[in-house]
Amino acid sequence: MVKLRLKRCGRKQRAVYRIVAIDVRSRREGKDLRKVGFYDPMKNQTYLNVPLILYFLEKGAQPTGTVQNLLKKAEVFKELPPNQMKFD
Repeated sequence: MVKLRLKRCGRKQRAVYRIVAIDVRSRREGKDLRKVGFYDPMKNQTYLNVPLILYFLEKGAQPTGTVQNLLKKAEVFKELPPNQMKFD
């Protein structure tokens, strides 16, 4: 199963996160399938590759809680068909 989750980058005390599609069994810093965006909590900047995120969501990828909150803020779920908006 594939998840959309955060992968930590940056330096000490200055974290920047990549939003990646990654296999559930992989470690946080493991090999990702695709990079689909990034999130900088210090500057409150977010970049999302929406078509790629929608592709993975349509294929059954599950976003983690934090990624799901970021996607809700960016209103990505409005672009999904109504029957695909339920996540476990």
